[in-house]
Amino acid sequence: MNITIGKPCAISEKGGRLNNEDSIYPQPETVATGQRLFIVCDGVGGADKGEVASSLACESIQSYFSTFLEGEPTKEFIRKAVQYAEARFDDYIERNPEAKGMATTLTLVYVGESGITLAHVGDSRIYQFRENEILHQTEDHSYVNSLIKSGKITPAEAVNHPQKNIILKAIMGKERPVEPEVVLLKDIQAGDTFFLCTDGVLETLTNGELSSLFVPNRPADIIKDMLMECCNGRTRDNFSFYIIPVHQVYDHKGIKQNILSLFYSFI
Repeated sequence: MNITIGKPCAISEKGGRLNNEDSIYPQPETVATGQRLFIVCDGVGGADKGEVASSLACESIQSYFSTFLEGEPTKEFIRKAVQYAEARFDDYIERNPEAKGMATTLTLVYVGESGITLAHVGDSRIYQFRENEILHQTEDHSYVNSLIKSGKITPAEAVNHPQKNIILKAIMGKERPVEPEVVLLKDIQAGDTFFLCTDGVLETLTNGELSSLFVPNRPADIIKDMLMECCNGRTRDNFSFYIIPVHQVYDHKGIKQNILSLFYSFI
């Protein structure tokens, strides 16, 4: 499968906070259509250490990919990339003991030849949109989501739950190793859009409101501007996101996948 993407768009803003503890990779001014790896992280820890945690995770994981990746990133490869980031956390905390307890969420998208690989830790999310609908969504590693799954509260009650910001998984260091959730998506079509975001975006937008923005053929930079308008001045948290539009998808014989789907629908 040969997947080509359009021009990705990204934002990382401090929102209602005094400083920005989110980090993204690559930086918006350097990203190109040939980019394969995208990362969005939301750091926690206070006293600027959340910013260190998210930045260190982005830098460590992209460095591990650029140094060691051969072929497609497997679940084991991504697990080792996270372990490398955890080791880097330990090194930093050893030199800066006041940073102990810093942590970060992780969302990662890799555009490969077998499909698109998603990995996440914590409550930052990845969406796959198609024709105004959510085709895939990562599941939050959060306390509130565990309450929803166990039937103790409803999704509506979760919106304003006092403990909605408690996460159950985060990259912190080797003392508390974390297992990233990894999935390879093979149902990819031209016109799909992948969206990575921190929970600051979700503070102001429901899934339905997000879906309404990702209409077919709407340019990514227009969606970016609309998201900025929705979040700027309204969210109390930092807000960061990456928009990755899928331009074309070919199978190994060079045939467009969406044309094949249309053909088989008439058989």
